Amino acid sequence: MSIFNKKNLNNSLILRHLLPDQPCVLCGDMSRDIWCDACDAAMPYLNAPHCPVCALPTPQGEICGHCLKNPPAFSRTLAVFGYRFPADHLIQLMKYREQLALSRAFAEKFVHRLDRSSLPGCLIAMPLHPSKLQSRGFNQAQLIAAPIANLLDIPLLSLACRRLRDTPSQTSLAWKARSKNMRGAFACEMDFSGKHVALVDDVLTTGASMNALAEAVQQRGAGAISAWVIARTAA
Repeated sequence: MSIFNKKNLNNSLILRHLLPDQPCVLCGDMSRDIWCDACDAAMPYLNAPHCPVCALPTPQGEICGHCLKNPPAFSRTLAVFGYRFPADHLIQLMKYREQLALSRAFAEKFVHRLDRSSLPGCLIAMPLHPSKLQSRGFNQAQLIAAPIANLLDIPLLSLACRRLRDTPSQTSLAWKARSKNMRGAFACEMDFSGKHVALVDDVLTTGASMNALAEAVQQRGAGAISAWVIARTAA
């Protein structure tokens, strides 16, 4: 990490400790952070061996059979948590209860766990269709990606890719239908020739949305594509 990046992260930590304690968003106990140390100890950090491509569990951290047989357009997934309580609850609070301060906490947790030996050249947040953005009022992926970009001093390309279709929610579809639902859902107009691009989202489930965006970025010449997410579902 460069001196500039260390300064960004250190300033963030100093500022937080200068602020008064607040109730933990999970248990209500007073805490310097948005959730307390006791609740943090209960968070499902993704520490068990997992496939480096899709982040699903594997016995010894080897590439899983599915990724060997059908490799996605992204080559690596970095996730902080497994998508289970209380991480799932916190993500739902951010998305559906507008507890937007959680996005900064998620970003800081991600940066703390990141291997900085091979950082990407730019970040792209998972785009929302304009109608969904208008309805929700914010893009949770963008809110997570912005502080990550700032802490790492990496450009966040907010206008590089766009969502072409207002697809039905992935959660409303059977798993096998999700890939078809996302086919051709994104367009990217920027030249990424030879670049390492990281795609940022809150949760990776089947990977259909992430793969569709990665395919669009790949078509514009990206040399390597990483998936950066806060949580990964178990299957």
